Amino acid sequence: MPPTSEKSPTARTREEQIAQDELDLRRLGYGQQLFREMGGFSNFAVSFSIITVLTGAVLLFGYGLKFSGPIINSVGWPIVSLFTLCVAASMAELASAYPTAGGLYFWSFRLGGPRWAWVTAWLNMVGQVTITAGINVGAATYLIGAASRIFDIAATTQVPMFGAINGWPFQIFIMVLIMIPQILINVFGIRLIARLNQISVWWHIGGVLLITFLLTFLGKYHSSLSFLFSFSTTTSPLEASSADFGHGLAPALVIGSHSFASPLFALIPGLESLYRTAPFALVFVLAMLQAQWTYTGYDASAHIAEETVMAKLNCAWGVFLSVLVSMVAGYILLLALTWSIPSGDIKAVVSDDYPVLFVVYANLARFWANLIAIIIGGAMWLCGASSITSMARMWYAIARDDGIPGSKYLKKINPTYRTPVVSILVTSVLSVLICLYAAAYFVVTSISTIALYLAYVIPIYLNWRNRRKNSGEFVTAQQAPWNLGKFSPLINTIAIVWTIFIAIIFSIPPNELVLWSMLLLGAVMLLYWFGIARKTFKGPQPTLREP
Repeated sequence: MPPTSEKSPTARTREEQIAQDELDLRRLGYGQQLFREMGGFSNFAVSFSIITVLTGAVLLFGYGLKFSGPIINSVGWPIVSLFTLCVAASMAELASAYPTAGGLYFWSFRLGGPRWAWVTAWLNMVGQVTITAGINVGAATYLIGAASRIFDIAATTQVPMFGAINGWPFQIFIMVLIMIPQILINVFGIRLIARLNQISVWWHIGGVLLITFLLTFLGKYHSSLSFLFSFSTTTSPLEASSADFGHGLAPALVIGSHSFASPLFALIPGLESLYRTAPFALVFVLAMLQAQWTYTGYDASAHIAEETVMAKLNCAWGVFLSVLVSMVAGYILLLALTWSIPSGDIKAVVSDDYPVLFVVYANLARFWANLIAIIIGGAMWLCGASSITSMARMWYAIARDDGIPGSKYLKKINPTYRTPVVSILVTSVLSVLICLYAAAYFVVTSISTIALYLAYVIPIYLNWRNRRKNSGEFVTAQQAPWNLGKFSPLINTIAIVWTIFIAIIFSIPPNELVLWSMLLLGAVMLLYWFGIARKTFKGPQPTLREP
């Protein structure tokens, strides 16, 4: 509690709040460089816009449905949501204690030292790049499908140099086109991003309510309540994990446009039999990627702490509320879409390249269907713009402490716009390049989910460990005005166990490339750490002395 002579945070003027924020930042060792403009709603809006149920839940709607059927939406979504809320709550109290642009990276340093900070930083950097890649290539894929329906363009239409409009090369090209204005907006200032994110919140909430209303009252198809809780597998996990080698389907590892015999299936003889029988437990947890990838990117509220007013409270609430509000909005949306599957024909829906558009256009008059298609496309574009904001701030924060190659340039702040321009440009290019490596949307989403959640859980684990041993730093109520109190150890434990679980589940076929990619990343990180970083990396280096 603050001394009685001090004003409470909510009683201070905006100027006093900003002065206190700058003092808190100085105590953590940094001077104010970024423009502190965002209020609590704007901070929440960034994370909510990156989570965006109109992106993750829409783009992976068919992915979950093909493995488990309607039950993955009616039961799977709330299960994933509740566990994710434990992760978000555990992160929120850390954000309240350490409101810096470094976010997770800085937390790990204070709680565990340079080695833990370095690992967290690299996982977070990879996660930020891949989540931006997943959002924008997914948006490109969706926009092509929406345009083909609105303007009656055949999916087989050929484009010079790129091939079919539904092919990966053309999707990457569209991804680049939609990223150009996102990058420009991020370069030209935080005020514009803050306004866009505020618009994005109402765009998403209004979009979910409109879609639900139209499908409920104007939709042609409505299934029974029992259908919403039914289970069915239209695509077996073995089929989803296989490729055609000229003599029929066989388990495969796909890298870009090339397929190889699966090393994992060869190493584990009983795996093929398990995937062929497709037990409920297996397909249900595989289908959870749909919900879990939607819940990524809410660390953005921590990354923009140095641009947020009353950061100790607003950043924590931004992390927590972005997940809580998305949980409710996403559940409403998924139930409406699942309830409106035409004639309950799940196979027809998952066989379409754009499952949500299939449901919408089958149910509604063309005008309303086109309107929904445009609303969803706009939401995805807004989501991508917010993701670039978070991604660039994360890279800037690590570069500020000379933690990555090229830090000299990545940490530069444009004197006019007060934004990390080089960081924005470099990370945006990397997000395009990762799509050329993993030429499948669900592979990119799996990599981003695992990398980000491992980065999330490291500082949570360190905080839990230090508190249990009563040694080193750990979050206290005096340090963090937003805290979990006596429930912190339990909620932290749930968050840690859940993260370990999803890291395993999302690394197995049909996402085998994720497993080998993460192992390769781990090997490269080990070599780099022992070869160079261990001797040169000191972690966050305060630029100011504590006043």
